[in-house]
Amino acid sequence: MPRLSHYVLKQLIGPIALFAFLATCVVWLADSLPLLDLVINRGQSATIFAYLTILLLPSLLVLILPIAYFAGTLYALSKLNSDSELVVMASAGFSRAQLAVPVFIAAAIVMALTYLCGLYLMPAGQRAMKDKVVDIRADIGAALLNEGTFNTPAKGLTVFIREIDADGRIRGVLVHDDRNPRAPITYLAEGGQMAQTPAGTRLIMVDGAFEQTIKGGARLTVLKFDRYVLDLDQFTGPARVTSRASSERFLGELFWPDPSLSKSLRSTYFAEAHNRLSQPLYCIAFALIALAAVTRGRRARGANALRMTLAAAAVSAIRIAGYGVQGMAASAPVLCVLFYLIPLLGAAAAFAVLVGGLPKFAATLPIAEAAS
Repeated sequence: MPRLSHYVLKQLIGPIALFAFLATCVVWLADSLPLLDLVINRGQSATIFAYLTILLLPSLLVLILPIAYFAGTLYALSKLNSDSELVVMASAGFSRAQLAVPVFIAAAIVMALTYLCGLYLMPAGQRAMKDKVVDIRADIGAALLNEGTFNTPAKGLTVFIREIDADGRIRGVLVHDDRNPRAPITYLAEGGQMAQTPAGTRLIMVDGAFEQTIKGGARLTVLKFDRYVLDLDQFTGPARVTSRASSERFLGELFWPDPSLSKSLRSTYFAEAHNRLSQPLYCIAFALIALAAVTRGRRARGANALRMTLAAAAVSAIRIAGYGVQGMAASAPVLCVLFYLIPLLGAAAAFAVLVGGLPKFAATLPIAEAAS
């Protein structure tokens, strides 16, 4: 590439990366709040929370990268134009076609990253995150290790731990099992310890007693014990889920799902597959829209602001139309062609404006006159 192309590419990469980072931080923060609540309630560490939020990133980047590419490209080209750098480049013989080369190189980079996230990293991350969340919910022992509070980690179970020593020993335990309202059981112990065994999580209580009421509270049975082991896994549900959401499936699983699945579910998978394949194509349309908005029109400040606004509105309309197609395509698979048609039509319209095939935003920029 000419040196000017390298320069333009460098000017594009910075804003694109910045917009992608800022948008990802905002959306990442909003999506990580439910995970924060889960981690706190289940007594997990900050490392587990960081691991889960990192697994969220690919699914966010699939949506954010094309939009960040457009915002960064429009900002960078607009800045080059307002600083008259594009005029100087055109005077030096740098044509509009040459200007488009670094823009499309940046688009190709963003498209490759979007394909990587959508086709591999997103389903892999969603699977790992769901499996980890299921493990956390099933780890009832970790949920109980909150001293000084009444914990209800599962339906029918209430646990109070007065104190936990540095070596993990528990002092003062109360366990109330009311899964059977007619005969609830309460365990009281001086101490104990949580143990992870091959058979599951066990609460070992020492020097205590359990009390059980029967006949609606008319009779109370008290039995003292020196050592009692309570199986906590009986309060948990299934440790694993048997089905995978569409976001957790790889491309091959979406195109060729299990024939035993319902027709509507297979149509949903088919639409999801085409949606993933078409999302990076929006970068082509966005590149042409940004070029048309910056290089076609007068340099007056009001005209520039109007073109930027029209470009943002066009991108928003195209992207919203793409989101709207997904629901319709899940019901009518023949509409999956719209996944590709929408970005290609947007690119064709922007290209027509760029080459002068449609009415211009305004009068031609000096760069266009110099390039011709």
